Amino acid sequence: MTKVDRDVFAAHEALKMELRLRGSSLAAIAREVGVSRTTVSLVGLRKMNVPRVERALAAAVGKPVEELFGAANEEEDKQ
Repeated sequence: MTKVDRDVFAAHEALKMELRLRGSSLAAIAREVGVSRTTVSLVGLRKMNVPRVERALAAAVGKPVEELFGAANEEEDKQ
């Protein structure tokens, strides 16, 4: 596992924890947006870009989309 992979995984785990603290989950976001839990998980892991899912996740944790997904996208661009 590369450093980028570890960072992305850690960010995904932090996102799930923040959702739990706010009384939500990846599954709840999937139901709200109308996509599969797998899709939401892949977006959280930065393996898939789905803007409406990114916006829903960001709104659920009260952060801008760029804060949640920008850093990971910048790291991918460097490789």
